Amino acid sequence: MDSVIGDSTGVSIPAHPDALRAAGADFLTQAFRAFGSLSPDNAVARITAIEPCHAGNSGQKLLLTVEYARPDPTLHTDLFIKMSRDFADAFRDRRKYELEAEVRLAALSRLPAFPVHVAKPYFADFDHESGTGILITQQIAFGQDGIEPLRAKCMDRLLPNALEHYQATQTALASLVGAQHAGCLSPELERLFPWDEATALADLPIPWNEAQIGEKVAAIGALIASSPQLFPPAVTAPEFIARLERDAVAIIRHEAAVRRFLCSDPRFVALTHWNTHIDNAWFWRDAAGVLQCGLLDWGMVRQMNFAYGIWGGLSGAEAAMLEDHLGDLLALFARELAARGGPSLPLDLLGLHFDLSVAMIGLAMMMDLPALIAARLPEAARASGPHDPLIEQDPVVRGFLHVSTNFLDTWARRDFGASLDRMLEIGGTAP
Repeated sequence: MDSVIGDSTGVSIPAHPDALRAAGADFLTQAFRAFGSLSPDNAVARITAIEPCHAGNSGQKLLLTVEYARPDPTLHTDLFIKMSRDFADAFRDRRKYELEAEVRLAALSRLPAFPVHVAKPYFADFDHESGTGILITQQIAFGQDGIEPLRAKCMDRLLPNALEHYQATQTALASLVGAQHAGCLSPELERLFPWDEATALADLPIPWNEAQIGEKVAAIGALIASSPQLFPPAVTAPEFIARLERDAVAIIRHEAAVRRFLCSDPRFVALTHWNTHIDNAWFWRDAAGVLQCGLLDWGMVRQMNFAYGIWGGLSGAEAAMLEDHLGDLLALFARELAARGGPSLPLDLLGLHFDLSVAMIGLAMMMDLPALIAARLPEAARASGPHDPLIEQDPVVRGFLHVSTNFLDTWARRDFGASLDRMLEIGGTAP
């Protein structure tokens, strides 16, 4: 497949890098004009550089430099291209539909009231039938003109001020939620991202029954017992695994009720960035010296309980930072949400939604940590700790271990069983 017709613009979209090279400046001119990012009296004169960008876990990416027929300081010449497809790699190609939401977000982000900095979109379209699409944006100049260097995923220990970065991303997330609740993005938001409660109730299914979750917890317990040096003290505490199993079984028993609870309060539902890890952002300081951010990689953006997005961002932090500042960050989110037109939320209720969201995400996505390590890095037991070079040699293991450990550590430090009990008392019913 070399090209498809975009559902929104009707433009013929190149499906892979070679097709883009062949389509050249003529395609970019047509696409940018159709998207409204280039005036009819201007054109992309030529492509001066094009090179692959090896990043992420889906599709193919390119870095592009162009010249315009009429130079314009408002037009970026350094561009970033994300394609949904990677025909040579089935593992990367399997996530082709994630770009579809990013394409819609690119359209929404052009609203003057959109409250979050994003990479300026020049073209975005998608063919739903084939899962083929393209997103073209400005290229963020990391490490230049006051912008910080690109921050590595799950490597906050290298930063002297990691907390500031999470304050910035949580403020951006609260700004987006607040803008929706204040009606600033209507009706375009509802058109592009309609709320479908039935779809939300089925989102991120937990693929285990009660017996299977017992087996998963036992495998995690065995991993912790054999490699305690990889985990923080709260996770290696003798009583933790028994509590994890007890609470996990109870949550699965009441899964339908938890899902209804998380979807039923409209104050907690909004368009949300799914993964504001700091490698999905760029940072700079404003005139007052306060760290600000823009958000990248909006794949899977959708309306959901925004506590999912809160954890989606915080899950990449260092455990010590979460231990010291999680409450402060939740309070910051609540303050910023109210200040930007959203509802005023009691902190205890926000904490309840947070606990249940972390539990649901973790049970759906994190319980196969032992299997992943056994398949990809069975020698991990020899590592001196989670930052040992042995772990660092496999970024997938390093990242999954880090996020999974934060999930377990958060479960160990917060009483998810008590949160489930409270939910059943105030708003949930057993199925």
